[in-house]
Parts: sequence; structure tokens; C-alpha cells
Amino acid sequence: MKYNDVKFISYDGSFPNLCSGELVIEVNGKVYKGGFTLCSGGSVSFTEDWQEVVTQGEWSVSVPDELEEYQKEIEELVNDNVRWGCCGGCV
Repeated sequence: MKYNDVKFISYDGSFPNLCSGELVIEVNGKVYKGGFTLCSGGSVSFTEDWQEVVTQGEWSVSVPDELEEYQKEIEELVNDNVRWGCCGGCV
């Protein structure tokens, strides 16, 4: 997929806090670090006998106001480059 002026550089979140990393992207030649919040569309629940049921899901990304017009592109880029999480309270 081509992203017009938005490039993924890195993301350093890792298990068990995959959503707590720092996202670094480039937009129109300018590098942006931080100011992003990732929230997983996955979930964690439990069966009647307390077995974990973990579902990974797409990321939604909150972006700084100055990048709001690139929200969709940034979110697609993150979902293509960052392993999906489960948002299970770091179970």
C-alpha cells in the first residue's frame, strides 16, 4: 500500500505492553516522535473456568492535532507495521 506523504520509521512497543511504545513517523519530510496513542481493537475475556480467551485486533491511533488530516493514513500504516495487540490490561 502506498502512503502519500506518510512513512513509518519505527515503533518500540513490546510484550506485555505493546501499546506503550513510541511511534516514529515521517510526514512531508518532517519526523514526529511521540504524541501518539495506540489502542488495540482486541480483547481478553475468560471462560467459566478462568481460561484466558485472547483476541488480537487492529490499532486505532490518536494523533496530534497538527496531523489530524493524516489520521487515516497513519492508522493504516501502523496496522501494516505493528503487530496487533489484545488490550487485555497486560494480562
